[in-house]
Amino acid sequence: MKSIVYIFVLVLGALGSSFAQQIPHYSQYWLNDYVLNPAVAGTKNYIDAKSNNRYQWIGINDAPRTYILSLNGPILKEKMGVGGYVFTDIVGPTRRTGGYGSYAYNLNLTSDIKLSLGLSAGLLQFAVDASKISLRDEFDPALSNNLQSVIVPDASFGLLAYTNKWYFGATANQLLNNRVKFFDNPDFNNKSSRLALHVTSMAGYKYALNESIIIEPSLFVKYVSPVPVQVDISARGIYKEKVWAGLTYRTSDAIALTIGYLMGENLTFGYAYDYATSNIRNYSSGTHELMLGIRFNKRRTPPSVAPLPVSTALAN
Repeated sequence: MKSIVYIFVLVLGALGSSFAQQIPHYSQYWLNDYVLNPAVAGTKNYIDAKSNNRYQWIGINDAPRTYILSLNGPILKEKMGVGGYVFTDIVGPTRRTGGYGSYAYNLNLTSDIKLSLGLSAGLLQFAVDASKISLRDEFDPALSNNLQSVIVPDASFGLLAYTNKWYFGATANQLLNNRVKFFDNPDFNNKSSRLALHVTSMAGYKYALNESIIIEPSLFVKYVSPVPVQVDISARGIYKEKVWAGLTYRTSDAIALTIGYLMGENLTFGYAYDYATSNIRNYSSGTHELMLGIRFNKRRTPPSVAPLPVSTALAN
């Protein structure tokens, strides 16, 4: 029994050293910021559905894979927002699956600045498939039950201040600090079995070079004790609000190249390629990430509060 316990503790420890895998993470964070911050729900005047698929460290067996499906939009004349998302993180014999619903309330701080406060709640399932683990003792009692799983509740809180030109948001994830307990065994009753509080923040600014080109620098900061702070420093160029390309540097991890396209007013396509800057680059050919999105049921807001097109707003 202890063999599986120790293996799972090691897996949790490995995820702790690269904690981006403990909560949904991807290089194109600005395209689906709702998953990272529940306060984003309802801040746009349309319903937004997105799918993210991330295949990490290609070339390494059982490397992490992340799949996310999200939906959010405004209600009650865009003063409130609701949404939800499901995701799955798969790493070797372990899997983490979650489903969340969220609510956000939007306030007008000034004629230009808005503030949104959001709360999400849901369930997380952790699972270990023992049939995929090779043990020295083939008669280990743990193999009598090939699948071990546990379900725990979870919650997050976020805030977002934004205008047509800039945004700043912060989120506290895994607020409940629940213990992931697979076995009634004192060897597994320690801090490494608890969900650690994760704090993230995101900020960006849109600068119009001319009527056709916008430059958008942004930051995404992640922290969980005792792991050092990790920062994504990004910049992308957007042409006529339809086509973009960008570059991200993630400290102690990777450099990411991103491209994307908005087809018409509804369909969004995004792709990112991460080149590892850590020693893992000696074993992996990189990470691929694909994002697909659709906007629908776009609402017509009153003239006094209707957001201006980005190019128009930035010119003012």
